Amino acid sequence: MAASKITALQLQNRDFALLRGLFECRVMTPVHASSLYFERKYEAAKKRLQKLKSAGLIGDRPRRAFEPSVLFLTRNGIKQLENAGILAEYPSFDLPVLERRARVSELTIRHELAVMDVKTAFHSAIKGVPSRVIAEFSTWPLLNEFRAFRPGQNSEEVPVKPDGFIRFHETEADGSKFEQAFFLEVDRSTETQDVLVARAGCYFDHYKSGGFAIRNGATRADYKQFPFRVLIVFKTAERRNNTAERLLQNSLPASRQVCLSTLEEVVKDPFGPIWFCPADYREATQGTLFDAERRQSQWGYTRQREREDFIEKAVKKSRLFE
Repeated sequence: MAASKITALQLQNRDFALLRGLFECRVMTPVHASSLYFERKYEAAKKRLQKLKSAGLIGDRPRRAFEPSVLFLTRNGIKQLENAGILAEYPSFDLPVLERRARVSELTIRHELAVMDVKTAFHSAIKGVPSRVIAEFSTWPLLNEFRAFRPGQNSEEVPVKPDGFIRFHETEADGSKFEQAFFLEVDRSTETQDVLVARAGCYFDHYKSGGFAIRNGATRADYKQFPFRVLIVFKTAERRNNTAERLLQNSLPASRQVCLSTLEEVVKDPFGPIWFCPADYREATQGTLFDAERRQSQWGYTRQREREDFIEKAVKKSRLFE
């Protein structure tokens, strides 16, 4: 693409923020871009995105007529970030490797767009909380990768690539400040429950072993000073409840480290009373037909609409910062 088109465009700080966002998250829709970078002014976003496309900085993935536009960063867009010195903050990758990040399967695209739905929801909701800011919301799994021991008799150290990492800064009324950290997992119902349980165990090991403390510049012995929680977002309430049940049946010590919700609830209000831990599920079902220990001896899996209705009424849901 001719450099004159890019020069004539006169890239603004918002443009670089958008290009950087695409570099990190790989794909997003115009609706995501509008919420994250244009204060939900969709028409203004649409016009600017068209200019960035004309300049060859972003592109559209091939799609059917009824499907939404999915944006990605082009080679020229990557070069603009490189020329601006922005890529110096990231691990070094060859240009062909970065270009291939946008060429992924439709299944992967749907998953990453769901991750962007969650990110957009948090950024939109935080505007109504002046005492709280999102200091970091990274959705590039490689940047958040860590190694941890998977639970089980044949425990082994494995790589874990979270879907996201979120760091909030909050200021109290008396001026005191504190930070809260969360890892994000967006479940698309494509993995087995055993995989989800194993990942939860890896997160607990990352905390208890001091791995997260080291990431924050401390020592392993300081792990208690660096707590975090794991947000797992599910497509359906049934899938969420199944995972809570399986986590309890496997007696993992992370019964309050993991917070569960559905994508529908998160998109509506991520800071609302929509989250519960496996421990909350245990308290709601203990002594009932849906007690996790009682159901452990049952063979196979059958859907129980009665259970989902019961959980919605009985389980205690909390706000994220309660």
